[in-house]
Amino acid sequence: MNKRQFLKTMGLSAISVPVFSREFENAITQHKETEPLKLAKNEDFWAKIRKDYKLNPDFINLENGYYCITPGPIKEAFFKNVEECNLLGSYYMRNSRFPDNERVRKALAEVAGCDFEEVVITRNATESLDTVISGYDWKPGDEAIMAEQDYPSMLQHFELMARRYGMKNVVLSVPNHPENDEEIVKMYEAAITPKTRLLMVCHIINITGQILPIKKISEMAHRHGVDVMVDGAHAVGHFEYKINELGCDYYGSSLHKWLSAPLGVGLLYVRKDKIKDLWPIYGDTGFADTDIRKLNHTGTPAVHTDISLLNAIDYLNKIGIQRKETRLRYLREYWSDRLKDVPNVVINTPYSGKTACGIGNIGLKNIKPGVLAERLLKEHKIWTVGIDGQGVHGCRITPNIYTSTAELDIFVNAIKKLAKP
Repeated sequence: MNKRQFLKTMGLSAISVPVFSREFENAITQHKETEPLKLAKNEDFWAKIRKDYKLNPDFINLENGYYCITPGPIKEAFFKNVEECNLLGSYYMRNSRFPDNERVRKALAEVAGCDFEEVVITRNATESLDTVISGYDWKPGDEAIMAEQDYPSMLQHFELMARRYGMKNVVLSVPNHPENDEEIVKMYEAAITPKTRLLMVCHIINITGQILPIKKISEMAHRHGVDVMVDGAHAVGHFEYKINELGCDYYGSSLHKWLSAPLGVGLLYVRKDKIKDLWPIYGDTGFADTDIRKLNHTGTPAVHTDISLLNAIDYLNKIGIQRKETRLRYLREYWSDRLKDVPNVVINTPYSGKTACGIGNIGLKNIKPGVLAERLLKEHKIWTVGIDGQGVHGCRITPNIYTSTAELDIFVNAIKKLAKP
């Protein structure tokens, strides 16, 4: 074996592949042609998928929004990736780290729907979007538009920029039940002035699950010469879309959420013609100003986590994003349809259609959100989180594909009981 063949073999050995159970493979093969909505209602099929997850028996987990626990095949591949990287040590880091990183970026770009030269791997959506916010050459009087429902980490970073550079932040509030897309677009448009440079918007609002019309917002903002940065923390692996069809300039996501990758990995997308004008947070003269990798110099990364994205992508592709999206939307509609007309119940998420998917939010007029979350756990062994602010008052409900309708029946009955005066 010559040196080149040896190095290639050593590099490839550090990337494991998921080992799917025979039951999983048979279930996927058996339903290869099944229509997604019909499959979404097939509890036997999803019960087989559920076997890939090691779940805590002490409670029903309806708080997958923070992060989605990693299914067995991805987790086992991740453990092998840790072992292989540890075995090869600096040999791997010096010979295979960068080629493997490029391979992962290409696979990730295919899932996200963009050019791989517009994508880098980060640690989470916060790091991704704060990189963009910090990268602007802000001047006193410049304006940025955002909403109170945006993620606090980004709102706080904009506040830091205002304190440091004297720019101005214009904070709006997104209605929980808009009449149509145009209401949302007009709300953002009305806030634009000649000084507006950047508009931040959620692809899917993390506290309510409302999906916003990103393409329409991007087209509107660009007519006014305003850049658009999208918080897609909950979008990749949740529902089907392509970043390059959204028309936005910047996009960030957390891949330990709905892609179910191991904790601590995210995505940053920057449109090619926008890369040059962004300042890196950390100095790096190794890449050209037009190379997105200049924004990604954070020292030695957790390479075993990054390469495990290939395993998470493989798992997602096995199930199919259309199947997953349809199952998640079906589960949200399952519980919300049974509760929306119950006295004292307030649903803070659009009821149906493409304006929501797996994430929902429910409140009770007679119980504060924090108390509701506490009572759901103590009295009914249901784990969720209370949201009491940012224009939203209720508990975020985030099932995953492994969640059964039987578990949601328990949740529905618990809400009905708690809603009684």
